[in-house]
Amino acid sequence: MTVRRDFQEPPRSRPDLVIGREELFTSAREQLGRGGSVLLHGPAGIGKSTVLRALAADYGSAARTVLRCSATESESHLPFLALADLFGLVLEDVSGALPGAQRTALESALTGRGESTLQRDGLALRLAVLSALRVLAAKGPVLVVADDLQWLDAASAELLGFAARRLGDTPVQMLCAVRTEGQEYDRHLPASPPDTLAVRLGPLNRTQVSALLDHRGYTPLSRSTIRDIHRTSGGNPLFALELGRALAESPARPRPGEPLPVPTSLRALVLSRLEMLSDEARRTLLVASAGARPTLALLHAAGREHAEAETAQAAALGLLATDPEAPALRFAHPLISAALYAEAPAQERRAVHAALSTAASDPIERARHLALATTGTDPDVAARLAEAGALARDRGAPSVAASLGLLAARHTPADSTPGPDERRLQAAEDAITAGEADLARDIARDVLTRATVPAERVRAWMVVIEAAGQALGEVDAVFPQVLADAGDDPRLLAQVYYQLAWRGLVVEGDFAEARQEAAHAAELAARGGDRRTELMALSFQASTETLMGHPDAPATVKRALKEPQDPYVACHHNGAGSARFRWLIMSDQLPEARATITSLLREVRRRGMVESEVHFLRFLADTELRSGHCGRALDLARESLRLARDSGIGEGASAMLASLAEASAGDVDRALALAREAADHAEVDGDQMYLSRALAALGYAQLVAGDPAATVRSLRRVRELEQGLGINDPGRGRWHGDLAEALVRIGEPGEAQDVIDTTRAHALRLGRQSVLAVLDRAEALVRAARGEHEAAVVRLTSVQDRLGRLGYGLEEARAAFALARLRAQAGAFPRTGARSLPGPGSYDEAARLFRRCRALPWLRQVDAAATAGSTAAEPPAAAPAVALDALEGLAAMERQVASLVMEGATNREIAARLFISVKTVEATLTRVYRKLGIRSRVDIVRLAAGRRTT
Repeated sequence: MTVRRDFQEPPRSRPDLVIGREELFTSAREQLGRGGSVLLHGPAGIGKSTVLRALAADYGSAARTVLRCSATESESHLPFLALADLFGLVLEDVSGALPGAQRTALESALTGRGESTLQRDGLALRLAVLSALRVLAAKGPVLVVADDLQWLDAASAELLGFAARRLGDTPVQMLCAVRTEGQEYDRHLPASPPDTLAVRLGPLNRTQVSALLDHRGYTPLSRSTIRDIHRTSGGNPLFALELGRALAESPARPRPGEPLPVPTSLRALVLSRLEMLSDEARRTLLVASAGARPTLALLHAAGREHAEAETAQAAALGLLATDPEAPALRFAHPLISAALYAEAPAQERRAVHAALSTAASDPIERARHLALATTGTDPDVAARLAEAGALARDRGAPSVAASLGLLAARHTPADSTPGPDERRLQAAEDAITAGEADLARDIARDVLTRATVPAERVRAWMVVIEAAGQALGEVDAVFPQVLADAGDDPRLLAQVYYQLAWRGLVVEGDFAEARQEAAHAAELAARGGDRRTELMALSFQASTETLMGHPDAPATVKRALKEPQDPYVACHHNGAGSARFRWLIMSDQLPEARATITSLLREVRRRGMVESEVHFLRFLADTELRSGHCGRALDLARESLRLARDSGIGEGASAMLASLAEASAGDVDRALALAREAADHAEVDGDQMYLSRALAALGYAQLVAGDPAATVRSLRRVRELEQGLGINDPGRGRWHGDLAEALVRIGEPGEAQDVIDTTRAHALRLGRQSVLAVLDRAEALVRAARGEHEAAVVRLTSVQDRLGRLGYGLEEARAAFALARLRAQAGAFPRTGARSLPGPGSYDEAARLFRRCRALPWLRQVDAAATAGSTAAEPPAAAPAVALDALEGLAAMERQVASLVMEGATNREIAARLFISVKTVEATLTRVYRKLGIRSRVDIVRLAAGRRTT
């Protein structure tokens, strides 16, 4: 089909269906933008057609004519069908320009009149297609969009390939897609121009599958279900969407331990080859599909005597992947295993699980198979499952423990002790540990529909509250109910008041209230003999006091660390170890903080505590960032963010830290986006505590991006928030120096000094040495802005040394950079009678320190400043005295901008060289005009030439 650009609707923006293909899409779009062609390839259902349509919609507006064809398997035997799709609607436009023989051959092929064939009219047809493309291209660029090349009829494929190889510089591009299972796409390249870029589409990761399902409206699916969909689909978008649709439309979810139901549409895709298997081979594959890690030895133990021959037959049909190095059997695609299992009758599946319940060597696997082979309640089976769950918990597999706990509850008689709901609550708590908050919440709410015992109800409510994460405002109505259920039992009340402490902090934004509730919870827990809750409450109280700058913080930390300890609390992200880490890092004890958090991270990984792992990765990244190991911090922050998004836990906090790391060592634009994402999360959750952290990260990223005015706006809001929250310890967010520096840059040294003085008082009281050093660095900039250059240099030299001794590598490098800039500015604009500033004026030291930190965005700032400084130093030296006299009264930034205007630089060029925003350049020039009594940049150029302005 042909779409004439003259008559097409206005181009649409790129569809948001290209989920998980952003980099690939950009690469293909750039190739098309360079005038090249693109061949998309990959297996069935991987999303080639979606990307093809998106690229055609996005890039098609650049072409005058878009020619389209989309082949199908059922029509692949019809000659010239694709050719008719491509040229049918433009035949009248091109036929008149073709030689007679070519016109006759092309019309015959497209209309079916004259029975044209490649054998009879081969050369004329080939030349006709080439000529037709050239005729269309003479009127404007042509884009050929061809989907499913593998089904293209042979005649059309031959003709298209002939023309593609001979187009040369003719403005004709091809955008094609072809189904491939491996790397055999190269056999389709001859049908494309020589400059074609082959782009393979691979599987989506779990986060991308989740985004795809969410986009299609399959939002009720839990994260554990999405994990199963990703595993079963192998990351194939079509398979994932079909599985998601089937689950969304199904009235019942799969039971624990059971695979996903596979819809008929997908079974037909993967099971056609099973018809060629013998019945015995099919039964052997069914056993393999039910096993967690099937091997030939396991199949033999399960009674499959001829497993070698039967699996070899399956491998020959492409159902099993062959890997002589791997002992376990692997299906060619996970969907084959799921479809095979779903196709089997229930009785046959139970028989397979019964065989595996004795054949499997692992006790957890044996218990799971025994449960799936058993119908109805059975106390012995339930007890074995509970034991297996405890073993999985000890092995650090809480997700497995949760699944086994649900199976145990299913087989537990109603009058047993422990009862089925007690086992469900244990499964919910395991799900919380595994990071499956939505599963935990669903289990707990189900229990609450039946439970009457106060202890069970409070336990279920605690799961509901824990599952809410930072969004405690969403469960605010729960607290009156759970207080009523707790009655006057101090053990139960302690758990409630511990959560009320979190509510006071997150929802109310009141540190004093949070501290008071935590202390009350610790007292109640001690009275009720609940050591775990007592330790958690003390740890929370200690962390709150640390952030408040409360004098009792060290003593409370010691109380939280006092024996006897609870192993779970000791390594929990809100436990005593975490409270100690916060105290260490805010007290500038970086090596000990790193050792503490590294040990905690190792332990939570061993236990499978996903939420704690997310937070501890972030804590370690923060430690490395402060230490100046920016590259390492960036890797850790990205890992924390990936895990947070995968589990749906701590996304805002991880995005905040990732923003800081990106701004220091990665991509500043990404840093800005992540900081805004973190702020959005906090706003949605109603979490004022993390909102201030997110805005502080945004302010830092804006400073690195060269937009001090935006930095000031963001950090002024942080100051207001933290004053309202009662946060007095400047070691928490460490944004105060950035605010003061940005205020100096926008010409507000007075406010900058006020920030410094207020923050210094708290830092002196709490002994925050690194904060004091950063404040001194900012104060040096204030002094320089006031003309006290020598005092500023002395202060910066001292600051650099102090920060180096404290181990704050990045802050040390920033001090060196400020020192180099100050000396360079003084050298570029010497004052009459002033002494030269001590020390070298080179940026080499700052560059060396930033390079050691792998602080690439800062290193780019050094390069820009060095370049701007070297060019800015020359014009004043050569300029007439009138120019120098006029510039003498300007501030440092104003002098730099004015000197670059004298060189003829545009506002955008000045912004790039000085690493500031265009708006800042414009504002600075306005002040320059006012101070010099001139009207425009033309008058500045006249000053440079020594002429008077009028």
